[in-house]
Amino acid sequence: MNNANKNVCAHIIVKGRVQGVAFRYHARNFAHQIKVYGWIRNLTNGDVELMVEGTKNSVEEMVKWCKIGPPMALVENVVVDWLPFSGKYMQFKIIQ
Repeated sequence: MNNANKNVCAHIIVKGRVQGVAFRYHARNFAHQIKVYGWIRNLTNGDVELMVEGTKNSVEEMVKWCKIGPPMALVENVVVDWLPFSGKYMQFKIIQ
């Protein structure tokens, strides 16, 4: 298996104007398109948090998407922590 197909996990925090701009819904739609799994939620401090699993290439695509976000978002910073792949997510969903 080459590195691009290796399964990885990323914990992502997105900072900026990322709530009230449909960030979670756009992220979920993109996650479904690129076949990554996990969850996304709003944090009380105004950030958005994601846990994303999939192939290395797909998760890196999600990280790139988070740096731009949907049209009304203004992303200021994205913090990514790479974690061991768990395989416990079967879908990508919005949680509270």
